[in-house]
Amino acid sequence: MNTSLSRFKAIVLAADREPVNVVAEAAGVRCKSLVPIGGTPMVFRVLEALHASHHVGERILCGPNGTVMEREPEFRARVAAGGVRWFENQATPSESAHQVMRLLPEQTPVLLTTSDHALLSPRIIDHFCFHALTSACDVVAAVARHETVTTAYPETRRTAYRFKDGAYCSCNLFAFLTPQARAAALFWRQVEQQRKNPLRVIHAFGWIAVMQYMSGRLTLAGALDRVSHRLGFRAGVVVMPFPEAAIDVDSVRDWEIVKRIAGEKER
Repeated sequence: MNTSLSRFKAIVLAADREPVNVVAEAAGVRCKSLVPIGGTPMVFRVLEALHASHHVGERILCGPNGTVMEREPEFRARVAAGGVRWFENQATPSESAHQVMRLLPEQTPVLLTTSDHALLSPRIIDHFCFHALTSACDVVAAVARHETVTTAYPETRRTAYRFKDGAYCSCNLFAFLTPQARAAALFWRQVEQQRKNPLRVIHAFGWIAVMQYMSGRLTLAGALDRVSHRLGFRAGVVVMPFPEAAIDVDSVRDWEIVKRIAGEKER
């Protein structure tokens, strides 16, 4: 793939997973995407970071649902202004991602993220996209070392996948670089409900992987080999040097932490 010419189409998953989101309720807004950080709804911070990235072209919102869109003129204005397309979300994030990717040109790389990634920045996006494009993989996920995150922000609590060679946190950034890789969204459906339980996620890769993980013998490279074997194409990761890349807003506590971090960075 020619990295000088490749620009990603970015999909932002922006629908709530549950009928009543506790963070949205605490903030007094209709959906979590609209929870404000520094006076700006999270989803618009994400869209602006993507717009400022050198590697991203079109931006696509998947969600929030049509009812929210009808009642939120700023959402409609963003879409009407161009540069952002909106699709109704499906029942689950994986189904939403798969449905949108089916409509995109096969040879175009796809960047997938979430609307609660409120600390996302052009620097984080460009670092991930560049290294994903040069990875020779079909699908790539961003991760950060758990110690990188906790050293910078000891108050945050992140789910960690603990391998023989270190513990890693997900960064909610995924690159689908080939047409075949887009089938990974279907595999994601099998594990997304267990995303906060590393052992159950590892179980999706087979009992050998579970036993190796439990005994502390499974390395990150070994896990990627198993994922690649299961999916039928090459999976990789980019280890991010930015601790903020691993911090999203899953709880009211996260919201308070992210507001503080964002405020410090914007002073």
